[in-house]
Amino acid sequence: MLMSTVTLLRERGARGTSIDAVLAHSGAPRGSVYHHFPGGRAELVTTAVQQAGDFISSVFDAVSESGDIRGGLELFAQFWKQALIDSDFTAGCPVVALTVDGHDDVPDAVETVAGIFARWHDASVRLLEQHGYEPARAQRLATLTVAAIEGAVVLCQARRSADPLDEVLVELLAILD
Repeated sequence: MLMSTVTLLRERGARGTSIDAVLAHSGAPRGSVYHHFPGGRAELVTTAVQQAGDFISSVFDAVSESGDIRGGLELFAQFWKQALIDSDFTAGCPVVALTVDGHDDVPDAVETVAGIFARWHDASVRLLEQHGYEPARAQRLATLTVAAIEGAVVLCQARRSADPLDEVLVELLAILD
């Protein structure tokens, strides 16, 4: 159910991700939603987005452990590029989906997405500081990186092309060089 919820969020946004849609996509019986997610749809959506956020955080953690900031950025961009291509540019970031249209019907949406973006930002700051960037510059570059990649994903969907992600990657790497 969580994977189906993430998929539907990526493709339809938060408003388009109903319990009925999740059940149809996952094939799970109706009772399992309320058994595993007694808070209903809101709990299911926030748990799924948290899981997706954790996955991306694990990519940041792997990059931090390797110390390869350039390779990490390329890996992150390649992950999104492949996800976009595999979905024929219909599936974007579930965290962005909840950010954009989850506020009205998912009470914890703002807190959930803010926490996820903060983790991604903080992981980027740590990695940049490990590479000698002073703290204030690392903060700004981390903001730029997360915003640029997430924005590029949206542009890729709009253009139905991976070009925006490729262009953003080239410029981010140039800044880091």
